[in-house]
Formats: sequence, structure tokens, C-alpha cells
Amino acid sequence: MPIYSSMYERIADELTEQIRSGEFPPGGKLPSRAELCAEYEVSDFVADRVFLTLRMRGLTETVPGRGVYVRQA
Repeated sequence: MPIYSSMYERIADELTEQIRSGEFPPGGKLPSRAELCAEYEVSDFVADRVFLTLRMRGLTETVPGRGVYVRQA
């Protein structure tokens, strides 16, 4: 199990695994910022870093006003 220096990395890795396992399929919507904040007890800043990390990994895309979705292959 990896050792994390930040909470956003741990959450981003968990979501990455959920995407790769198909729990969040292509086109599927990820939890909202508010849902991530509540589930992991983190700030909006941390949730935003999670979404940025997933986007930088090429796994997600953001639709303004609608949410964050798993990229289609």
C-alpha cells in the first residue's frame, strides 16, 4: 500500500482504481465536489485537486454546470 503525502493523491488514486475497474464506466458521472467533501471530510480545495489530478491523468472531463465525467475511450 502506497504512502501518501497528501489526501488528494489518496482520493485520486482510489477514484482512478474505481474508474479502471468499471465502477465508474466511460460516460459515468463522478461524485460532485460536495459529495467528495462529505465522504472524505476534506475541503473544496482538496476536492478540486482530486478532479484536476484525474483530468491530468486523462481519465475525466468536466462539463461546466453539469459535473465531472469519465472520458469516453
